Amino acid sequence: MDFLPLFLDIRDKKCVIVGGGEVAHRKATLLVRAGGQLHVVSEKISAELQQLCEASNAVVTLAAFSADCLQDATLVIAATDDRDVNANVSELAKAAGVLVNVVDQPDLCSFIVPAIVDRSPIVVAVSSGGASPVLTRQLKELNEVMIPGRIAELGDLLRRYRPQVKKTISSFADRARFWEAILDSEIPELVYSGEAGRAEAVLQEKLANNDSSKAIGEVYLVGAGPGDPDLLTLRALRLMHKADVVLYDRLVSPTILQKVRPDAERIHVGKQRANHTVPQSRINEMLVALAKEGKRVLRLKGGDPFIFGRGGEELSELTRHQIPFQVVPGITAASGCAAYAGIPLTHRDHAQSVQFLPGHLKDGTLDLPWDGLIQEQQTLVFYMGLVGLPKICEELIAHGKRADTPAAIIQQGTTDNQKVVTGTLSDLPLLAEQEELQAPTLIIVGNVVTLRDELSWYEEKPH
Repeated sequence: MDFLPLFLDIRDKKCVIVGGGEVAHRKATLLVRAGGQLHVVSEKISAELQQLCEASNAVVTLAAFSADCLQDATLVIAATDDRDVNANVSELAKAAGVLVNVVDQPDLCSFIVPAIVDRSPIVVAVSSGGASPVLTRQLKELNEVMIPGRIAELGDLLRRYRPQVKKTISSFADRARFWEAILDSEIPELVYSGEAGRAEAVLQEKLANNDSSKAIGEVYLVGAGPGDPDLLTLRALRLMHKADVVLYDRLVSPTILQKVRPDAERIHVGKQRANHTVPQSRINEMLVALAKEGKRVLRLKGGDPFIFGRGGEELSELTRHQIPFQVVPGITAASGCAAYAGIPLTHRDHAQSVQFLPGHLKDGTLDLPWDGLIQEQQTLVFYMGLVGLPKICEELIAHGKRADTPAAIIQQGTTDNQKVVTGTLSDLPLLAEQEELQAPTLIIVGNVVTLRDELSWYEEKPH
């Protein structure tokens, strides 16, 4: 570690900026935000910096830098384009015992200014030790995206109750356990979802009953999307990192499972056609039982839990047992796989509507409303229809769909194993058989399939 990360209190402390240009203005803005008493030293300064100085009651010295400028200073930042001046600032500051930063010259610094994500009172600082400011900026941007938008509200809530908790719970170790339990409870999620009042009420209750038995857990019904982990929602990732136990199905890709909290218990409850590893009724029972043990249970489903995901059945069981739950939608397979295949589901010239259909029904049949599926200017999407593909094509043609209607079948869309086979209703079953496709698959029927040659963008790996 080249630099020790520290957070420095500079409120009402003298902080010197040497320089008067754009870089000096950026650094000065940061010091003002942190409450420093700004002193700017430069023979001339920009209009922007002048405006900032006037607004913050800063001291401006329109002169060349000298050692006298460092008197009573807590820190100094050299932000000029003159390397000799910067080196002189560094030398004099170190001799005077003043912290010094020289912009873009880490060898002259006694401290560096990190990239900052400011959600005060929560502040995240990222640094590469001067090795790569661009990499640091990208990591900052990643943190900006990943940190919940309302985390400042959570920080304020915890800060307000800290004195009361300290007064109520005398033991430091007991206080630490209490705060850990608070952050592992539903309170953060209540704040993040805009229910700060309810979160505070729960915190008050937990503080009043901190010796009570463990509260009931919660179930997170989360859509994992079609396979590419980059398509997970931010809320899905957050809950994946919180869960104590994960119930997942076979449509959840290994790369997505890697995003789950490492120490979480993982239970595979996947179902395949004619091979239900765990019956749905048993899955429902497990969700209830685990939550009643006080665990945070992640029910992770491929695609979206409310589109052929049986999420409604699971929530009905949770509601019946009064188990708290959250639902996080996911990108459904139709949307994700079609996009990665370069096949828009709707298009002004080809399709003004789209229907999502099961590739097989509960009893294994394909008794669908075929007469309503043959109209033109419509896209049909069949989920999990690999085995039923010949029957699907046969029924559509028998009920009036043209045999030369464009159709495609997508294997494991959005993943490294994606394979797209296109043809027509008359020849797609044979083409799919020749390609030896593997489930899960998605079938798209309609004129939009013809756009794949023009719009295909995702590079499929050779198989």
